[in-house]
Amino acid sequence: MLRALQTLNTPTVANAIETFNLRPRNQGFMDASVRCMLPGLGVMVGYAVTAKIRAAEPPAPGAAVPRRRMWEYILSIPEPRVVVIQDLDDPPVGSFWGEVNANIHRALGCVGTVTNGGVRDLDEVEQLGFHLFASQVHVSHAYVHVVEIGTPVEVGGLTVHPGDLLHGDKHGVIQIPLEIAPDLFRAAKEVEARERRIIEVCQSPDFSIEKLSELYG
Repeated sequence: MLRALQTLNTPTVANAIETFNLRPRNQGFMDASVRCMLPGLGVMVGYAVTAKIRAAEPPAPGAAVPRRRMWEYILSIPEPRVVVIQDLDDPPVGSFWGEVNANIHRALGCVGTVTNGGVRDLDEVEQLGFHLFASQVHVSHAYVHVVEIGTPVEVGGLTVHPGDLLHGDKHGVIQIPLEIAPDLFRAAKEVEARERRIIEVCQSPDFSIEKLSELYG
């Protein structure tokens, strides 16, 4: 199922989700504050692992989640995994993500991250094939530390829960309702077929408004 979804771009996924009438059409996706930093990597699909971070100040004693505890939590979510991090600093000042953390999380079965904060080491992470969706690029990790794991987070105006299915590419990130995921690829192909008929009429040398109107009923 996930391999099939990875062949679709995110706008097509959004169009297909609309056919199920499960939610308003202006909900379920992140806003433009979260951007695809490595569009050349194509499509990312995976189940959300959630965490919250801070980086502006050193952590108070006992405030930081131990690394091993986070790693063990990550393994509790099915593969492939997408780490969704809410940066609580306003504005964000330090990146959790760089070459080292990308390698660690890739080894833990993660395919990418989505954050309202920043990322760095773009060239090295791209070579690794690890997807980065973020609001900005940072130079430093500052005092970055994880303060919470396994709870709902808000990134790009979207509330993400642990285990949510996410789909992202150069257009942005969308949440796929789990109950329709097995049927979504079929729905997407039906949407594409309808759109192809419209495009063919528009590109035809004998195009007419009458023919176009017939397709829209």
